[in-house]
Amino acid sequence: MVSLFEFAGGDEALHRLEELFYSKALADPVLREVFPERRPHHVEHLTWFTAESFGGPTRFTENLGFDYIIQMHRGLKITDAQRQRFVEVYLAALDEAGLPADEKFREAFRQHVDFGSHVAQQNSLAETDEQLHPLRAVPHWTW
Repeated sequence: MVSLFEFAGGDEALHRLEELFYSKALADPVLREVFPERRPHHVEHLTWFTAESFGGPTRFTENLGFDYIIQMHRGLKITDAQRQRFVEVYLAALDEAGLPADEKFREAFRQHVDFGSHVAQQNSLAETDEQLHPLRAVPHWTW
């Protein structure tokens, strides 16, 4: 079976999606505190993470490691409203990026983003290492 990475259109499609999502997040009043300014490599890192999650190249793990994403979220204190809006903005970017409208693909993507937003929120609120989400590797998402 083809991977979600291949089905999505590979690096080019995922990069297009991540750029659209990131631009929307930076402009969104609910997400402004979580995304206060454009960071030079954020789109590239988002692309690497999503690609690896969906069965593509393992660049995120090889170049950054999962602890990187934990540390990026620590202390952000993501609210429920911000977490929910993050998911909404991500899913809205799918159409604009021209990713497949296939129902199974969209459901897998929704589950991936929803799960990730919960992990990020928990890590953002953690005051001790014991309060961090137990996930310590890029999750591998399939159909």
